[in-house]
Amino acid sequence: MKSSTVIACLLLLFGALLGGCSTSGKLGVVTKNLEQPAALLNGGASYEEIGPAEGKACRHFVLARIPWGASDLRTALDLALAQSGGDALVDVTVESELYGFFPIYNVYSLSCTRVTGTAVKLRT
Repeated sequence: MKSSTVIACLLLLFGALLGGCSTSGKLGVVTKNLEQPAALLNGGASYEEIGPAEGKACRHFVLARIPWGASDLRTALDLALAQSGGDALVDVTVESELYGFFPIYNVYSLSCTRVTGTAVKLRT
């Protein structure tokens, strides 16, 4: 068998054992958990830009029955704001990813949410 045929067969086998997908969306402003977040918009709160921020939260599954971790937007946002010291993100991009290893048998899968944007500090 030619080496190129062997490589092609190995790549095909590897591709069949892995599966994944990704989605992406844009948001305007995402803030920490506040009692009345709409009051910030209605009151015209000022803010100071801190800089770019990113947070990623993942949830793992083994045999489709044993989960651990959190892959929600709130967890990813909290991680991004904790690293940057901000109160909110503006110009936000949210990406969701799902990976399956041996997807037919659900041996292991991973679901992640990544949030990126510009961190801001609110002035009250």
